[in-house]
Amino acid sequence: MLGNLIRYLDSVVARDPAPRSRWEVLLYPGVWALFWHRISHRLFNARLFFLARAVNHFSRFLTAIDIHPGATIGKNFFIDHGFTVIGETAHIGDNVTIYQCVTLGGSNPTNGVGGKRHPTLEDNVIVGSGAQIIGPVTVGKRARIGASAVVTEDVPEGATMIGVKARSTLVKAETYAKEFMPYGTPCKEPCEPVGSQRVDELEEQVAVLREQVEALLAANEELGREADKPSEPACKGV
Repeated sequence: MLGNLIRYLDSVVARDPAPRSRWEVLLYPGVWALFWHRISHRLFNARLFFLARAVNHFSRFLTAIDIHPGATIGKNFFIDHGFTVIGETAHIGDNVTIYQCVTLGGSNPTNGVGGKRHPTLEDNVIVGSGAQIIGPVTVGKRARIGASAVVTEDVPEGATMIGVKARSTLVKAETYAKEFMPYGTPCKEPCEPVGSQRVDELEEQVAVLREQVEALLAANEELGREADKPSEPACKGV
């Protein structure tokens, strides 16, 4: 029991540079949310649904994290900061990291049957802050969901998803091979040429166009001055 706790705390320290010791990690709301979820999940599986819900509500009051008692969560799950919602039929694998304000939400079943309506996150998935993963989609192993992405379709293994609606973007092999990537995406140019890189390209184009316009204006002024000069008589002294 103690050994499992120490291994879990060490896994959190390996993914978060902020704590100076394991003791600090014990104060994290995500750690306590997972602790209370383990209890509520056992009660849920024992069909003690009211007690499971009571523990769930107590945990949400303390941590601002709402994990439905029916959700299945693997080893070394880490919610950084909190304010996360995880639905009833969500399935989370091992070594998954979720940042703040993430929703693993459900789709509305049109046939009136609940069934599997929440996402499945396979091992080593990282979900960036504010991301929304909706419906019974599967996020493949080592996939990364960028901040504020909205995922409504299955994500291939190792893919990095960005945008609304989320689309895949290629990541360099040396980056993909890292054991852990903070915040779900590379910190420098994680996507196709957008953002700051695209702005720099547009500024360069504007600078070139400005130079061309200034050259044309200067040439036009020179032609105007030439046209304004008085013409000399054809025969002098007449």
